[in-house]
Amino acid sequence: QVQLVESGGGLVQPGGSLRLSCVASGSIVSINDMGWYRQAPRKERELVATITNGGSGNYVDSVKGRFTISRDNAKNTVFLQMNSLKPEDTAVYYCNAKIRRVWYSSNYYDYWGQGTQVTVSA
Repeated sequence: QVQLVESGGGLVQPGGSLRLSCVASGSIVSINDMGWYRQAPRKERELVATITNGGSGNYVDSVKGRFTISRDNAKNTVFLQMNSLKPEDTAVYYCNAKIRRVWYSSNYYDYWGQGTQVTVSA
């Protein structure tokens, strides 16, 4: 059984910061790409940032220069540092990980966190 547990969401003022964390646990052989998605009211789910196992990040244009994705492979954890937050960043944020669960199969499967609310408002 694999589980992703998120933390760090909340309410902040415009210009503020939050750091989201997501820890994977359970039957894990290795983790490949990890990422963060978000879904705002009346909007479709959007990929915010991804990070490779080697630490190379990629970002949607709207968050470049403000958000930083990172990971701690020893702790099976991915982070999203969110600075200079704007009201437009308000959304439910979901973490995602591609996980290999058994040694005898090279397949990676997608797992998702439960989602955490980020609200940016004065």
